[in-house]
Amino acid sequence: MSGFKTAKAVLGRRVLATTAALALATAGVLVGTTSADAASAQTGGTLYFITHQDQFDHVDPARVYTGRDIAFFNSYLYRNLVSYKPVAGSAGSSLVGDLATNTGVPSNKAKDWSFTLKPGITWEDGSAITCADVKYGVSRAFASDVITDGPQYLVQALDIPTAADGSSQYKGPYKKTGQALYDKAVVCKGNTITFHLNRSFADFNYALTYPAGAPVKASKDTGDKYDLRPFASGPYKIEKYAIGDEMHLVRNSKWKKSSDSFRTPYPDDIVVRFGLAEDVRDQIMLQDQIPNTVSLDALTAANIRIFFADPSKKNQRFNVYDPYVRYAAMNVSKGHMDNLTLRKAVFFAINTQALIDLSGGREFYGDPGDNPVKPVLGLDYAPTKGNIHDPNWKITGNPDYAKSLVESIKSSDPAAYKKATVDGIVWDIANSATNQKAAVLIVDAAKAAGIIIKFNFIPGGQYYSTVQNHDKQNDISSAGWGADWANASTVIPELFTKEGGFNLSQNWNDAAYPAFKKLSDSGKAETNRNKQAAIWKKASQYVMDQYWIIRPVFGKTQHFWGSKVGGVYYWEPQGTFGFGGLWVKN
Repeated sequence: MSGFKTAKAVLGRRVLATTAALALATAGVLVGTTSADAASAQTGGTLYFITHQDQFDHVDPARVYTGRDIAFFNSYLYRNLVSYKPVAGSAGSSLVGDLATNTGVPSNKAKDWSFTLKPGITWEDGSAITCADVKYGVSRAFASDVITDGPQYLVQALDIPTAADGSSQYKGPYKKTGQALYDKAVVCKGNTITFHLNRSFADFNYALTYPAGAPVKASKDTGDKYDLRPFASGPYKIEKYAIGDEMHLVRNSKWKKSSDSFRTPYPDDIVVRFGLAEDVRDQIMLQDQIPNTVSLDALTAANIRIFFADPSKKNQRFNVYDPYVRYAAMNVSKGHMDNLTLRKAVFFAINTQALIDLSGGREFYGDPGDNPVKPVLGLDYAPTKGNIHDPNWKITGNPDYAKSLVESIKSSDPAAYKKATVDGIVWDIANSATNQKAAVLIVDAAKAAGIIIKFNFIPGGQYYSTVQNHDKQNDISSAGWGADWANASTVIPELFTKEGGFNLSQNWNDAAYPAFKKLSDSGKAETNRNKQAAIWKKASQYVMDQYWIIRPVFGKTQHFWGSKVGGVYYWEPQGTFGFGGLWVKN
């Protein structure tokens, strides 16, 4: 750990808020090593991770919801009933039993799902992981007053009645309101847990790859503080977690390889260093100052080009189309961006070409998108009309057209006009050097159209917990989302319905919402996959017609590691490293 003393002295299936290029960015050509070198893997040493962020967004399994953090903690700290197979390529999207003996047994037209636990699975204190622990872990997702920001698939799917406001009548294990309803929906019998659902759900086992389905030992649950020190079921446990400083993982001596068919804990220690200045982080990677180091961030655009131009680093990087659509969410609740014309004006004003150039060009940036659904989903994607296909859209921005849109609401909606031209539209964004530069470009482009935009810079590790608080979210919020599995049912309802786990548009009081909600619900209920796909295409068009989001990007991501890091591969379903395969070269 001594290698970081100098750096510190000079001195983070949502997409991460601190990704370079203003969250302006399917798996492409892989550059770098793969899991093929696993045969030569070495055990021991310390593996370092570095980040500009001051902390992980969340560590509590019920609250972890970025692809990178899901992959990180599922590899090291906790286990789920099922998991994605940790290998490179398309095989990495297949499911395997983890705590469970298989990937689940559906019955009753996939309205009931049963999972049987493996023998010999243990917590970090050596006690057995039980069916009751899994049941308790799942129950925490219902405690919305304590457990925030996590996925809602399990809450939505379990056969528990809803209250008048649409929320579940079960309020989680802390209040225990509706406990009997939960006990009827989730049943333990010996070492078998059965989930009773409110509809046929053929992909339910995919939802259980998320840490929200991981077990939690009730006696170790500390509520909101569990986010700082969850109890480990995986091959490592937390020795230290100090926000703004470091996380230190050490081997979990009670973990048993005999019960875990695919995890191999190679390093002795895993250390995450937080809060590095971006130039310090970049120099560590560019100069290979600490060769047993992996960057959790993309480098700045200029340094990405330098890194990729260096032939000596050809096995220390990859550049891929990632699973995510990056976009700006328009908060359409009253008093924010509730005027459709104003939303369109902001979209047409932005100089996309300038942002592409700032972000490394098309080679590293990706492509302007037209859809909340990425083409990688194939069956569910179709080009939408309007937005970037509108003849008025220009990649360099169209300030004259944007200004005409703003002027058209001067009389019809004076409050929206005043927001645009006097008070200013407030845009939430994660704080980084690249995002600060991008903000200047956006402000200048908007100014040319007579629109005032102000940026609210939020520390990266606090970004999503801030913007997902409806009282704290401002007019526009940078965001990104990837399908949780290969179905737009994990995109459209999650982003644009009130029950969704990541609705930053706050669109449920919009006049256009009821018709959309009916359409989305019909997609969720449709069992014919081709008919369902047609519904998702129609819903995507609806979203873009309303400009509930603007500037979707089908982008790329870059990853970097030191010369003494082995076992690197791109884990397609998570859009990041296969963390569990990483090892330190002696």
